[in-house]
Amino acid sequence: MQTLPYRFSVAPMMDWTDRHCRVFHRHLSRRALLYTEMLTTGAIIHGDRERLLGFDAIEHPVALQLGGSDPGELAKAARIGEEFGYDEINLNVGCPSDRVKDGRFGACLMAEPELVARCVEAMKRAVAVPVTVKCRIGIDAQDPEVALDTLARAVVATGCDVLIVHARKAWLNGLSPKENRDIPPLDYDRVYRLKRAMPDVPIIINGGVLTLDEAQAHLAHVDGVMLGRAAYQEPWRLLSVDSEIFGEAAPSATMQDAFEAMMPYIEAQLARGTRLHAITRHFVGAFHAVPGARAFRRHLAEHGTRPGAGVNVLRDAIAKLALRQAA
Repeated sequence: MQTLPYRFSVAPMMDWTDRHCRVFHRHLSRRALLYTEMLTTGAIIHGDRERLLGFDAIEHPVALQLGGSDPGELAKAARIGEEFGYDEINLNVGCPSDRVKDGRFGACLMAEPELVARCVEAMKRAVAVPVTVKCRIGIDAQDPEVALDTLARAVVATGCDVLIVHARKAWLNGLSPKENRDIPPLDYDRVYRLKRAMPDVPIIINGGVLTLDEAQAHLAHVDGVMLGRAAYQEPWRLLSVDSEIFGEAAPSATMQDAFEAMMPYIEAQLARGTRLHAITRHFVGAFHAVPGARAFRRHLAEHGTRPGAGVNVLRDAIAKLALRQAA
């Protein structure tokens, strides 16, 4: 199996981890493994592939997350993803949204471990890059002791290289997708027990991890940690990932350095017709709790959405931040 930095990753998040977000995160950490938003097999097979799958080379290592339940379609979509250059293909068995459930993919597949195993087997036959699964510890009335072990053993038997476990149940009946991110209690010990039961399988833990100190504590029990909302809403945390998790220097010493490094990318995207706000919307948490953060956000909100807005808007926002800090 290709070696990827599974020790730390940023979770796939719908409407958040698009190509611009990933380039931003890469300027904060060289080593974090990045994931796309979930893309359905139908969209990839029949849609605008360049728009959906295109990414900047700086994003490596980057994984493609797929949503689907038809082995043949997943194999075809995985092959397309590999041809685009993705370093990993991940199957979503954890998303609890109604749209996903109606499409027979996501967390509802926890109830069909044999089908998931067939999907993994088909994807493994189609590609040479790692094939991984992201799942929950169970759904609805399932016993997590049984459900998680059953799914894990089924997919590992057919070639799953890494299992990423969101340490909550998903309640598909009775809770909204938003509620499913917080209300079902976290059960990290369940994921630890899975790792002890399957010592040779890379197990990554996800769900409710807010700080790198918490990540380090989990690493005493599992092979890797995946941050979701904390990484997106407070991206400054990623500046410490390379030093604290991998013992290496970060690509940017400060958030301002990261933004300066991103300027050529932003200018290139604007030249292609991308609106500035499509990129800067990922920056709102960059200076969380820092003096001047509100002025930074306000300037981006007021000026970054205007037609023709350019990189000077970001530079001016950073300048306003600096003025507040100097006051």
